[in-house]
Amino acid sequence: MKNTSDYGVLMMNLGTPDAPQTTEVRRYLREFLSDSRVVDLNPLLWQPILNLIVLTFRPPKVAKVYQQVWMDEGSPLLVLSQRLKENVKKALLEKTGHSIPVELAMTYGNPSVESAANKLREQGVKNILVMPMYPQFSATTTAAAYDRLMKSLKRCPHWPSLQLLHDYADHPLYIKALCNSIRAQWDKQGERRHLVLSYHGIPKRYVTNGDPYARRCETTSRLVAEELELGDHEWTHVYQSRFGREEWLKPYADVTLKALPSMGIKKINVISPAFSIDCIETLEEVTLELGDEFKHNGGLAFDYIPALNDSPDQVDLYVSLIEKNTKQWAPDDLK
Repeated sequence: MKNTSDYGVLMMNLGTPDAPQTTEVRRYLREFLSDSRVVDLNPLLWQPILNLIVLTFRPPKVAKVYQQVWMDEGSPLLVLSQRLKENVKKALLEKTGHSIPVELAMTYGNPSVESAANKLREQGVKNILVMPMYPQFSATTTAAAYDRLMKSLKRCPHWPSLQLLHDYADHPLYIKALCNSIRAQWDKQGERRHLVLSYHGIPKRYVTNGDPYARRCETTSRLVAEELELGDHEWTHVYQSRFGREEWLKPYADVTLKALPSMGIKKINVISPAFSIDCIETLEEVTLELGDEFKHNGGLAFDYIPALNDSPDQVDLYVSLIEKNTKQWAPDDLK
């Protein structure tokens, strides 16, 4: 169907290597870890460390991890993001009767922002809703996506009108979707277990300097606990994926999960609300590494609750966000 709207949607996720091979992983990590939003150290100090140490020893290890989770169609993050994009586009058409362009871009790697923007331009889009796929805002993720978009527009002679989505950490449909996933897991396993909400960590210094990420994560956890009517002893909020020697946001996931069995908590479910799409961090670090830590320290049952991915609940959430944030551009019959 021909595009019947002059606005489109640009969904942005973090990124992934093009293949689970050392060379491709090294190329991806170089771009990712060279972003000052991600690592804000002085480049004169960081670049030698990155190029001589990190990019020498880390890519082979990370490539092996990617090989464990790689899907037939490609990287889980990319494959599942593309499925969500297509389902959102289909749902918008069914709901509005208008063919609204929706494209996917990665902040690092492919598909690039330039390629996605060109596709929107080819469809006659003059106004773009930019949707970073991060439920909780952070300068390390959401703002980095904004930076990448603006960089892509440097040589553009005519800028489109832009609407930037901040985040949706407390959106009712997001909280509902998370709770539906948790209840479905409880029904599947035949019991409610202690719930661990594990978020990707960032250095504590970033939050001290004003990044709202921790506060937004805490808001999500609180609202989920309230919706599920959990007592304080029935859920735990933690941060995973710390890197380097400086202090990151606490409590640390690995330290906490080691301690839970000694506290009498031997059956848990883990969900990672900061990830809209399952990726290497959830499929390997959470499911395997944290699961092993928990079991090796006396845990009896560990089950990961998948990200919302391309589920109907996530599609409904994204359609709602798009409708709310594009009212000024929508045809008169949709306002």
